Amino acid sequence: MSNIKLFEEKKVRSQWNEVEQQWYFSVVDVVEILTDSPDPKDYWYRMKKREKLSGIELSTICRQLKMESPDGKKYSTDCSNTEGLLRIIQSIPSPKAEPFKQWLAKVGYERMQEISDPE
Repeated sequence: MSNIKLFEEKKVRSQWNEVEQQWYFSVVDVVEILTDSPDPKDYWYRMKKREKLSGIELSTICRQLKMESPDGKKYSTDCSNTEGLLRIIQSIPSPKAEPFKQWLAKVGYERMQEISDPE
């Protein structure tokens, strides 16, 4: 099952994986929304190269899925599940990505508090 998710009124291509029971999202679509890059494919390519130099392989949290492009044809597209996508967003140096990063920090802090004091 394929679907389109709206984020700030922009489309993010997505696909449901029945076996894993989770959604996969087009990384390039999310990069485009959060960076306003005129060439989000190139931005994603450069981002993967930059992170690889830091020792993080972003490609390992992605998989290639056939998704429909604006021209109506299906192409292999880097996609990630929600957890992977949130990790990728952490690597995007953009003001639009900041609310996600702050939310992740808050949730992470709350989870650490729960672990240290389960009551």
